[in-house]
Amino acid sequence: MVDVRAAGPDAWQDVAAVMGERGDPARCFCQYFRLRGRQWDTATRESNRRDLREQVCTADVPPGVLAYDGTTPVGWCAVAPRTAYPRVEVSPNWRTDHPDAWVITCFVVPVGHRRQGLAGELALGAVEFARSQGAAVIEGCAVDTSTAGRASSADLYRGPLSAFLTAGFTEVSRTSDRWVLVRKHL
Repeated sequence: MVDVRAAGPDAWQDVAAVMGERGDPARCFCQYFRLRGRQWDTATRESNRRDLREQVCTADVPPGVLAYDGTTPVGWCAVAPRTAYPRVEVSPNWRTDHPDAWVITCFVVPVGHRRQGLAGELALGAVEFARSQGAAVIEGCAVDTSTAGRASSADLYRGPLSAFLTAGFTEVSRTSDRWVLVRKHL
């Protein structure tokens, strides 16, 4: 069983370890939904890493949760109020009648820890974290792998639909066969 907890100031080294040194997480550092247009186009791996470090180490509310297997960090889930994510606020995949909802934007599970149900555990941890911060609603834009065929790990960063359903979310709408807006009332 894993332990999922908020990624506060003491957790930066663990967040960095989960993001790794290569691949999409090590380039994005969960900044894609926090930046729009030119901001994203001009962002670098270094600026994204710096920004996430600042969010983890100095924000009043941590920007996500980490999963641990013992003392080893094995997964990350970004979760915050919708207003923290300018790209979410304008995305057709995230149209909602809950503008003050919290949202889960991405999951990172390093190679070697995948296919063990960690996304579902992270989703449950994100729900509990959002609830502890006073959230009434939490949403995600899940990937439905049953209709879109096998997805690469890079395509699953928003989280598989099965993980959200396991955590008690319900389907709200679809903008395609692949993208599913899900919601849970807390």
